[in-house]
Amino acid sequence: MTPFGTKVREHRAAKGISLKKMAEDLDVSSAYFSALEHGHRGRPGSGLIQQICAYFELMWDEAEELKRLAELSHPRVVVDTSGLSPRATELANLLAEAIPDLDEDTIEWVLHEIQGRLGAKEKTGSSS
Repeated sequence: MTPFGTKVREHRAAKGISLKKMAEDLDVSSAYFSALEHGHRGRPGSGLIQQICAYFELMWDEAEELKRLAELSHPRVVVDTSGLSPRATELANLLAEAIPDLDEDTIEWVLHEIQGRLGAKEKTGSSS
């Protein structure tokens, strides 16, 4: 399941809409939609994201959140560390190797740490 898929599933559940019904209403195959939710397909295009936002009547922050989650939901990520430090390359490779073995608590901790440091960097205007 992807972050995008989880959020769409939450919206469907809140409205009592099945995946099949939603797929029919949006003129998308239910197999494609299921694969999209579960991360077996790449992230959805902006047109489909807009259709989904309209379908659930999402406005402003909710629509932006769904768009953001779609961007973070590509199941196959390529990290280009060329031109970065050797430690950046080491981090990318270590994460790629270890991620299948990380439990949810560890994943949550890593996300929190990175997001916290990025947020602090934005607040201070620091570039390092």
